[in-house]
Amino acid sequence: MDQKTFSAMHRELIIALARRHQLPAVYPFRYYVTSGGLISYGPDPVDQFRLAARYADRILKGEKPAELPVQAPTKYELVINLQTAKTIGIEVPATLLATADEVIE
Repeated sequence: MDQKTFSAMHRELIIALARRHQLPAVYPFRYYVTSGGLISYGPDPVDQFRLAARYADRILKGEKPAELPVQAPTKYELVINLQTAKTIGIEVPATLLATADEVIE
């Protein structure tokens, strides 16, 4: 089992421990924040699926997969959980809230 799978499987425990010890943790995926984590910053999964669909389309139209360029994420999302921030006793700066794609209150 790789680290990413392990972390996702045990995210509730990881989030609970971070909250208990008042650690301001940043997570790689939105679902950590909806589960009670403080902040996530990572690739937008919907955008990743669109990029994958374009790749599949190009392959189905005859392009060779080995000749396609490597793609990196182009869109990232920032999600902040204000309930968690309040619980661990930190104030999220207004400038950070303004740049967030989603704020959970």
